[in-house]
Amino acid sequence: MAEFTMDLNDEQKEVRDWLHGFAADVIRPAAAEWDEREETPWPVIQEAAKVGIYSLDFYAQQFFDPTGLGIPMAMEELFWGDAGIALSIVGTGLAAVGVLANGTEEQIGTWIPQMYGDQNDVKVAAFCSSEPDAGSDVASMRTRAVYDAAKDEWVLNGTKTWATNGGIANVHVVVAVVDAELGSKGHASFIVPPNTPGLSQGQKFKKHGIRASHTAEVVLEDVRIPGSCLLGGKEKLDERMARAREKARSGGGERVKNAAMATFEASRPAVGAMAVGTARAAYEEALEYAKTRTQFGRPIIDNQGVAFQLADMRTQIDAARLLVWRASWMATTGKKFENAEGSMSKLFASETAKKVTGQAIQILGGNGFTREYPVERMHRDAAIYTIFEGTSEIQRLVIARTLSGMPIR
Repeated sequence: MAEFTMDLNDEQKEVRDWLHGFAADVIRPAAAEWDEREETPWPVIQEAAKVGIYSLDFYAQQFFDPTGLGIPMAMEELFWGDAGIALSIVGTGLAAVGVLANGTEEQIGTWIPQMYGDQNDVKVAAFCSSEPDAGSDVASMRTRAVYDAAKDEWVLNGTKTWATNGGIANVHVVVAVVDAELGSKGHASFIVPPNTPGLSQGQKFKKHGIRASHTAEVVLEDVRIPGSCLLGGKEKLDERMARAREKARSGGGERVKNAAMATFEASRPAVGAMAVGTARAAYEEALEYAKTRTQFGRPIIDNQGVAFQLADMRTQIDAARLLVWRASWMATTGKKFENAEGSMSKLFASETAKKVTGQAIQILGGNGFTREYPVERMHRDAAIYTIFEGTSEIQRLVIARTLSGMPIR
């Protein structure tokens, strides 16, 4: 088991510097254009594929880093470049995590490569969980999956929303209700292969931030998929459902993780790392501006009111990174989140990103409020971190329940 350390090894440093260079040379110069266009930056994704960043191999190498720091390090550097473009590059990873968390070895080997395509024909994937009436309240999910035993097929019907890459994805991972009486314990994840009839894109959202990342509804109308597209297989699902029904009859309170929660639990520290990257980018912009902007004959950083803000910003960013790294290390080394450390990392980092980017605008003054300076875009982007993959309020609920052992509502 890898010991927790603050020191990156030589290989990790090399990867970090490589990613930072790509973020600085390729992502940042394109950020403002794709934010304005509000379109998927396919040319940038293809550039990432050409150098090996957008690929199954790269993602796997970081995911299986024995220290747990590969993914958060990569997320921080890419999102330091730009959150919208970076999310377009890494958004496929959420669907991949869904398959890794719930799928068989055969399913992992079959579907994850199809999520990425290759450098000459890049593809993306989408993880579809949220619904118009079921975001944080996953127990209210309405999308249904019905098994047709005669054909060994599953039939999916429903509407998903807030799906990154929804409708434009080559592969969709869809969470659906198999047994409504079991609430969130009656959910399962399904692969919808490319070009499956009945799946279509609904509304594409025009967003406040992360505009270069495609977000849309996914409509499922009598979507038929092979039985082999149930992640984990039917035998495993039947066993899990039987245990849940037995517990329900006996009044037992055993917690059974549903498919969506397993995916979010694995990815929350990564979202925290994204927030750290955006916060760090805004802090660096504000620091440089404060050193060069003069008022009353001296740089504004000479004023305590500005210098103390920068000191607080850097302190909060470093604290957020520490929480993210701890949670990532714990997840990789198999340590239980006994105090909801994963949710802690996502909560603190996302709130830090909102606060730090707001402070950066304040330091830049009127300039910070214009699109001529990137902190305006960073502040808009940072707002999403306290919302997606579990709002800050949900993180606090998870932490409070974990600490108290009580069903706090």
